[in-house]
Amino acid sequence: MRRVLILHGWGGSDFPHWQSWIASEIAKDYGCVSFLKFSDTQHPKKDVWLKELELEMDRFRPDVVLCHSIANILWFHLCNKVELLGIEKLFLVAPPSLKCDIEELQSFFPCLIPKSLYAKKTLLISSNNDPYISQDEAKKLQNALGIDMKELRGAGHINADGGYGEWPWLLQEIKK
Repeated sequence: MRRVLILHGWGGSDFPHWQSWIASEIAKDYGCVSFLKFSDTQHPKKDVWLKELELEMDRFRPDVVLCHSIANILWFHLCNKVELLGIEKLFLVAPPSLKCDIEELQSFFPCLIPKSLYAKKTLLISSNNDPYISQDEAKKLQNALGIDMKELRGAGHINADGGYGEWPWLLQEIKK
């Protein structure tokens, strides 16, 4: 059974967000899931979140990791800091621009694109109308990382506001 780690973005991913739905679906099927809640979700600090993530990685040892929003940038920082083992699948959903200028998120920037994401299979999932990253920037990020990308149409920041509460397609991708 896969061990799935879910990493939320700024503000958390409370119900009806797709991350909450996926966590509950995995748990309902007696799966193994960690839906880590970072401290101070409204005013995140990279160093605090990075330490919390490192502790959870050591404790939980996931096979699958799902990142949303600023958690993608946090994952990049982790990959630039340590060598990771055992990640089968990594889903990078709706990363913000590497030029993000949101005041509450400034501790996460600048961020270097990591040389390795430490996953056997990685998929970047973006939306053509995400307010936090242009499609051009998402494609440049995809190319810099050397990974596959799925582009959603009209999904906004790929959250509940964009119509992503239940997300059966992603759940199936996790289970493959």
